[in-house]
Parts: sequence; structure tokens; C-alpha cells
Amino acid sequence: MLIDQKTTIKNIIATQIVKIFYPFIIAQTEEGEYIKLNLSLDERNDTLFWDECKSILKAKLWVPVGRHYHQLLDNGWYLDLDRGSGQIESAL
Repeated sequence: MLIDQKTTIKNIIATQIVKIFYPFIIAQTEEGEYIKLNLSLDERNDTLFWDECKSILKAKLWVPVGRHYHQLLDNGWYLDLDRGSGQIESAL
């Protein structure tokens, strides 16, 4: 469960990758629901991306996924509270 339950991050769900088989990645939510992640064409064609996903699967890490589109979030759990708007910002 996310520690911060503000409405600005309600569109992010915590998932664990449970199965990887090209070109699919299956993840499980905290509630036990299985979802197929929607990958971009760049992600599908990136061998480093697939290696990193396998590392995440092996380590059993929780990853943030967009609730509506089921896409991995490239900015992780980062939330810029200084801006006041509550928008998700890039961590890079």
C-alpha cells in the first residue's frame, strides 16, 4: 500500500512483475489482480529494458504502474511537493 494516499497519486498502483515472456510482461497488484503491462514500441525493441525487467522480477521489487493505461512509469514514485500542483515530475 502506498504510504501517501493523496488524490494526486491515486492513479499509480504498486505492482510486482510475475512473468516475462516476449513481448508480454504480467504484473500482480497489491490486491492480487493480474494485469498485462502495455509496452511502447521502444520498450519492446530495447534489449536493455528486457534485461532490467528480468532483474526486477528476480529481485521481486515493487514497480509503479499507471492505473488506467497499465504502463510502467519512467519517473518512479517521485512526487514534487514543492510545486504545489501535486503533478508527478521526472526524477531525472
